[in-house]
Amino acid sequence: MRAGIGFTLAMGVVLTGAACSGGDKPVAQSQGASVVESPTPPPPPPEHPFTGRPIAARKPVLAVKIENTHAGKPQMGLRSADIVYVEQVEGGLTRLMAIFSSKLPAQVGPVRSARISDLHILPMFGKPALAYSGVQTKMIPYVQQASLFDVSDSRVPAAYTRAAGRVAPYNLVGSPRKLLAKAPQATKARDIGFVFSDEPPAGGTPQKSVSVRYPAARFTFTWSASQKRWLVTQDGEKDMAAEGGQQGAPTIVIQWVKTDRSEFHDFTGSYTPLVHTVGKGTGVVLRDGQAYRIKWSRSSEKKGTTYTMADGTPMPFARGQVWVVLASRKPVAP
Repeated sequence: MRAGIGFTLAMGVVLTGAACSGGDKPVAQSQGASVVESPTPPPPPPEHPFTGRPIAARKPVLAVKIENTHAGKPQMGLRSADIVYVEQVEGGLTRLMAIFSSKLPAQVGPVRSARISDLHILPMFGKPALAYSGVQTKMIPYVQQASLFDVSDSRVPAAYTRAAGRVAPYNLVGSPRKLLAKAPQATKARDIGFVFSDEPPAGGTPQKSVSVRYPAARFTFTWSASQKRWLVTQDGEKDMAAEGGQQGAPTIVIQWVKTDRSEFHDFTGSYTPLVHTVGKGTGVVLRDGQAYRIKWSRSSEKKGTTYTMADGTPMPFARGQVWVVLASRKPVAP
């Protein structure tokens, strides 16, 4: 019997002429066997490679650089992102790179400048669109050669507006739909190494909150059983969204990476950190109120990152938004 296929076997045997005259022998007539197969159940809908949620089709990828200091909050559109990367920048502060594909908010921002570390992260997405507002002059050739479609405010100004009630440069807002319209060939979402499951694996340690420190910033992720998310607090204040509610995600990846000084620096002379996301390292994955020690590996910039548990099996994330916190045990000094 084939697994998953039900069947009914019908066989009839009819004897005729059991008492025939004229010496004729009884003749047995049989009906042929028939097999009725029940329909094969449809396969489950495909999962989005960034969130593990069901999707009808994969859509192009848009990356947006977003301000992450007090002056730029509350942020807009961040809750609609599939992935949020936290990166160290000058002065020991952090900036976000939000990845959108499965759904697009009406607006996103404040949009700020790109950094060299972005160009080393983005190739795993193929050739996505990158929304940002300016880069250091010395870095312009690197952006021009990078695997991305440039949809910055200088390239597609019509896709940006200035939000009322906010002060420049913390008031630049982008329209994701208009931005992607200017990058019709942007690569669609694809496998970048994430694995998802409905239930948490064994081996976790219960945790109520976990903190990560940068030279001039501190994040705390606190588990909310009612929301089934890790809520974000930054520098002692709840990280609220412009749309309402607190920022947070079902999965937080704390990825320990090497961070050193790049060849770039800002106008104050502070060096731009270079975050190394290719190679191997360790980290912690937070999901379902538990912490898991993991190892990560990325063989090249065009490849995704794999996350494995102690026994070498893939570390499954909870379905939904994922935050990847790129932090260093020994961060570079500002």
